[in-house]
Amino acid sequence: MQTTRQHILEHLQRHGRATVKELGQLLRLTSTGIRQHLTVLERDGLVLASEERGRVGRPTLVYTLTEKADTLFPKGYDELAIALLEEIRAEEGSERLYELLHRVARRLAESFWERVQGKSLAERVEETALILQEQGCLVDWEQRDSEFFLHEFTCPLSKIAKQDSSVCTLHLELVRLLTGADTRLVRSLLRGERACTYRIRPLTDEGAR
Repeated sequence: MQTTRQHILEHLQRHGRATVKELGQLLRLTSTGIRQHLTVLERDGLVLASEERGRVGRPTLVYTLTEKADTLFPKGYDELAIALLEEIRAEEGSERLYELLHRVARRLAESFWERVQGKSLAERVEETALILQEQGCLVDWEQRDSEFFLHEFTCPLSKIAKQDSSVCTLHLELVRLLTGADTRLVRSLLRGERACTYRIRPLTDEGAR
């Protein structure tokens, strides 16, 4: 896909909505140029325009993603994974399933140890965000005082998670292991929120393991 249109889609995925003016400022393009790209995306069924009326003046066109646009982001082998989860749960129970997911997360984390070892928590959070991006996620992170928040706007496991939310354990545990910190899921795409957000805090002496 043309790079500018890809940036537009990613911005909409992150923020949920945008106007022509906002996109123009973001991409440093004229309103005419932005509208040309949006026309193509509308034609392809990837964005939807709707009027939003403010307190004064004419209504503003606001652009959002369509369900079709979600298919542009990597999903993985969804049906196979769902079948495997169902089989493990049926044969060995939920507790065993969670145990296996934790083991898978640890195995994944081990392959990235060299990238996070010896780094500060901020550096580990940044590197973890890069690792998740390499796995097909759209990710941002921020620091608020001593806490960090990692926002996962897309998830390659989203279809699987809708069928069996236990799979969310995989990324939660992966983030916890890579950051080496107290990690909690405080927002979730499954709940209709804009991102899966992980709150990351330094471990206390009591929480260190």
